[in-house]
Amino acid sequence: MAEIDAIVVGSGPNGLAAAVTLARAGLKVVVYERNSTIGGGSRTAELTLPGFLHDICSAVHPMALASGFFRRFQLDKRITLSVPEISYGHPLDGGRAGIAWRDIERTADGLGVDGAAWKQLMGPLAAKADRVAQFTGSQLLQVPRHPLTVAAFGLRVLEQGLPTWNLRFRDDVAPAMLTGVAAHSIRPMPSLSTAAAALSLGTYAHARGWPIPIGGSQSIIDALADDLRAHGGEIITDTEIQSLDDLPDSTAVLLDVSAKALLRIATLPPSYVRRVERFSFGNAVAKVDFALSGPVPWANDDLRRAGTLHVGGTRAEIAGSEADVAAGRHSDNPYVLVAQPSLADPSRAPAGAHVLWAYTHVPRNSHLDQTEAITRQIERFAPGFRDVILASSSLSAQDMENHNPNYVGGDIASGTASVRQLLARPVLSPEPWRTPAPGVYLCSSSTPPGPGVTGLPGYYAARSALANEFGITAAPSLAIHQPAL
Repeated sequence: MAEIDAIVVGSGPNGLAAAVTLARAGLKVVVYERNSTIGGGSRTAELTLPGFLHDICSAVHPMALASGFFRRFQLDKRITLSVPEISYGHPLDGGRAGIAWRDIERTADGLGVDGAAWKQLMGPLAAKADRVAQFTGSQLLQVPRHPLTVAAFGLRVLEQGLPTWNLRFRDDVAPAMLTGVAAHSIRPMPSLSTAAAALSLGTYAHARGWPIPIGGSQSIIDALADDLRAHGGEIITDTEIQSLDDLPDSTAVLLDVSAKALLRIATLPPSYVRRVERFSFGNAVAKVDFALSGPVPWANDDLRRAGTLHVGGTRAEIAGSEADVAAGRHSDNPYVLVAQPSLADPSRAPAGAHVLWAYTHVPRNSHLDQTEAITRQIERFAPGFRDVILASSSLSAQDMENHNPNYVGGDIASGTASVRQLLARPVLSPEPWRTPAPGVYLCSSSTPPGPGVTGLPGYYAARSALANEFGITAAPSLAIHQPAL
């Protein structure tokens, strides 16, 4: 009998979520990580100057209070999550801005002629946010638990996912706000998948907010690792797994790797390999972190309190920049996703100073440094931004993959988030985490529900392994006070 019950390859949020779930079920679990530090995309480090702590990939976490896994794990009781009063802001020329307050009434008041339309669109979803999170945080090949909520969500996706997406609004601020959120999905717009991203993330903005972890994204990883070790799990770093033959014997192996890496690591039937080879990877991000001598001098004062900003101008401008990327071009007017974590967490920078997190979308495999493009676009809405920059650190799309092989070509979603690939991720199956190889499971964002720091792909893969390999069908408790086994 194997001394190890289950092995997890990869210590990102999904790998550790899988490991915690398995260990909580009483199994002996070992995690292998190629790097010397754990965390994958959720790591925090001094990238620019001493004392400036930057998040290497994820920074703001819309799913930290909405994910079914993190709610079961009671993440909000294990770490401190600061929830900004403004979930996200959207600068426009002339000092104007769309402000998504957590309070939907306050948001609507700021939208003038489109305030009522915003409440009609987002209000019913925000009121049922937990049901929206349950549906969007599960694989789409399912019988919905809450069909009326799913219907309300689906009708709004159709509205905002078709060329008629402007019919609801009379001004330009509200549609720009929705487009800024939709662009998180790195897809041409309008489309059903980008509309679904805008509506789900927008729902959480008005329901639970978009939290920033105090101490950085690394705090999420540390909480998961602490719980794993408290329940007998082990983490081995500086060990890259090239093949399943590199691993000791175990009953189950869960791979927090891309669908592409799965084919390299595991021996799988040719028919399954052909299906996975049809799984495609999307366009990419290029990231820049800034150390600042003071806050960003946004032309609109409210933006100085926003945890997240979508920088790129109007709905038409952002759709145009995403179309450029889809066509393989670097946009001259790029969409830039910005986070201001040190506004909520002063420990991230020396007194009076700040860190700024930013990325833009680029064609996959791009080697171009986007520091100037990002700086220029922020300066457009924050005159004087250049004057507060002390230092910066840049990662091209190819650098992103070099840092984390799951980001194939710089695709941080680990597979394009089209409707087809949200259904077949990486293959169409009622249990897509389970591969045909005995005891081998895929638990990365290449499986449902897809991208985002949710822990859910790992949780679902672990539940599948528990049932199929160990005959454990009851979900293990993830609550804080569960005694160690």
